[in-house]
Parts: sequence; structure tokens; C-alpha cells
Amino acid sequence: MSDERFEVVIVGAGPAGIAAALTLAREGVEVLVLERGDFPGAKNLFGGILYTSVVNELLPEFWDRAPIERHIINRRWVLLDEDTQVALDLKSARFDVPPYNNTFTALRSKWDRWFAEQAEEAGAMIISETNVEELIIEGGRVQGVRTGRDEGDVKADCVILAEGANALIAERAGFRPQMSPRNRVSAVKEVIALPPEIIEDRFHLEGRQGAAIEYFGGAVKGTVGSAFIYTNYDSLSVGVGCMIEEFLRLKMAPYDLLDWFKAHPMVAPLLRGGETVEYATKMIPEDSYSALSDLYEDGLILVGDCAGLVNPSIHHEGTNLAMASGVAAAEAIIEARARNDYSKATLARYRLALEESWVMKDLKRYRDSVHFMLDNRELVSDYPDLAIRLIRRYFTVDDMPKDELLNGLWATIKNEVSFLKAARQMWRARKTML
Repeated sequence: MSDERFEVVIVGAGPAGIAAALTLAREGVEVLVLERGDFPGAKNLFGGILYTSVVNELLPEFWDRAPIERHIINRRWVLLDEDTQVALDLKSARFDVPPYNNTFTALRSKWDRWFAEQAEEAGAMIISETNVEELIIEGGRVQGVRTGRDEGDVKADCVILAEGANALIAERAGFRPQMSPRNRVSAVKEVIALPPEIIEDRFHLEGRQGAAIEYFGGAVKGTVGSAFIYTNYDSLSVGVGCMIEEFLRLKMAPYDLLDWFKAHPMVAPLLRGGETVEYATKMIPEDSYSALSDLYEDGLILVGDCAGLVNPSIHHEGTNLAMASGVAAAEAIIEARARNDYSKATLARYRLALEESWVMKDLKRYRDSVHFMLDNRELVSDYPDLAIRLIRRYFTVDDMPKDELLNGLWATIKNEVSFLKAARQMWRARKTML
């Protein structure tokens, strides 16, 4: 690739990078995507929900041809202690018809490869097994990238960094904040094979219907994090994810927490008879809106996880923000191309478009979520444990008169909870998490 030049070089073939490549290629822009893995999706170990509102705009009715696993009709949020669960369950027939609530399970090794093929068909060039080592910065602006290949410099009018949460290129160049245990989640996941008919029977599903279950409280030993089970077509994605700071505080390895979760009496029956066919780890950014960089420089745009665009609230959205940022980056570059001006002043359109969209509006709303939870751990440990104990006691059948039972429950609450402190926390939680 010696002395190669493209109009746009994209680093990373994940959802953000491919959304940008597809949008650019359709406008006739000469675009090159450089992917470190053996193929797009090879190193993407995501095991969660694929949110597809942006995909459906790019590729209408994609579900008829894309390698999705199941569409989610059942969402469940569960509190656990050592032997009990309390759950909020949402299941709707409305989610069983197109566009299926824009909510699917997917295995990224399959999905990313298919998504990349759509960009290639539109005219993008994708080269895998290529490690980008650093940006080429000359005359105060980004001029391209340096790869690990022999004579591997590639020049470009603009570079899009879509390198993911472990954004070492952007960090080394000083274009995004440093990672820390307080702004990164470490997640571990197993893919557990089960026959489709067992999954459908066990989770009360039919055909390609799917379920997504998220667990809190005792599921992750009262840490700021969660556990999950997502139904694929013939497997389950099962995992835990917590702030790295929390693992350090507890002196616990992520895989130990995953083993503990899988053995829980409310979880183990759901996994019974399955065979682990994949084990993976993933880092997830939990950057606050207030800590985001500009996300653009002269000749450079940051997108997706690299930019820190993840909604850390109960919604746990990331793939839709990634793809929306990829499209916004492409549109900003198309305008810059028309002006033949890739300066920071022109590329500012990218950040402005995000600010005017749901992407930054949501991130701004939830900008205090992570730090609030870290500073108010009662919300993920003491309060869920107390709620489970109270509910379990209230529905325990014995000969105690109900008035006496209720008086005892109120006494427990008064002894264990400061009402004023709890009220303040709940008010702030409403504004930062829901």
C-alpha cells in the first residue's frame, strides 16, 4: 500500500465504521476501511442487543436477508439476591411485527461481515488483517494513517477513527480522554449452545421470537454493573459486565463473577443442558457526555465506541449510537468534499448534527449515570437486597396477621433506610438512569 491515497480512510470495520463507509460509497466517495481482524466481525465479541433504527434507514427491511438471530419481543429486568429473584417483565405482540421494535439479537462475527459486504457492494474497499499503528499528522492536520504493513502509509483527505473502546490511536494522538477504571466496563460472555426448540420452550417463545433478560443487584454482587441472558437462534449469550473500578474494589476477576452468576438457582435452570462453544471478553466505554472530546479535528472524525458514544443508563444502547455517528460523520465529510475543505471548522458539522439528534440529547440526559451509581452504591446493593427481602417476606405464607406483618416490614424499612437520603437518591436516579 506504499503511497496509496484515498479520499477517506476508516479505521475499524464495526457498525460505526461500516455505516460511514456505506454512506460515503453510495455518494461516490473513494473510501478504504482497514480492519485489524481476519475479517469484519472476527474480533467483535459483542453479545447483546442490536438496535436497528439506523440500519433500517440504510438498508430497509434488512431482516429478510441479514444474519440476525432473533427479534426481541420479551424484555425482563431482574433483581437477584442469593436465592430469590424479583422481576419486571415486558412482553408485547407489537414487537412481533416489522420493524420488530428495532431490537434484535445478533452474533457480531456474522452480522459485521454481512454489513461490511453491503458497503463493499456500494463501492467501499475493505482490507482486513491490517493493523493501523498511528495517525500521520503533518502541518498540524491528520493526513492519513501508518499501518503495520511494509511501506504501509495511506494518505487521505479525512480519516475516521472507528477503532472501538480500546481507542489507543486516538488516545496516543491526544484526541480523546485517557481510559481509566472509572470510565470502562469489562464484560465477559459465554455463548452456550442449545437446540432452538429448547430455547423457545424454556423462554416461552415461538419461531424467531427472542428474549433479553438483564440482572442487577446480587446478580453482580451489588456492584455497578449487570448480568444478562440473550436468546440467539440456537444458543444463549450469557455474561456479566461491571465497571473495572468495581472489579478492583472487590478483588474479583470477571470470569469468577460469571461462574457465580451461572450457578445461581434462578439462572442455572435456564442454562441446563447447554454447551459452552465460545468465551469472550469485551471492553465498553462509559464516558460521560461532559468528558467527551470535540470528536473532530483537522482531517479527523471519531465515531462509535472510540468517541465514547454509549448510553450507560438502563437502556444500554450502543450499536444504534455507533451507526448514527458513522452516518453523521459521512454526511459531514460529503459536505467537506463539496467544499474541498476538511478543516476542523468544516468538520464541526459532525458534532453539530449529533448535538441536534437523539444521540447527544440522550447522552446529555444520562451524563451523570455512571458516577452517580459509583457514588451511591446503595442503589445497586443495599436497596435491591432490601426490596427482595421485603417482597419475599410479604408473600411468605404463615399464620402472622397481615397488620402485624406490615408493621414489621415498616419497622425494617425505618431501621435500614434514611428516608431523606433515599428520597434524594431516588429523585436523582429518576433523572440520571430512567
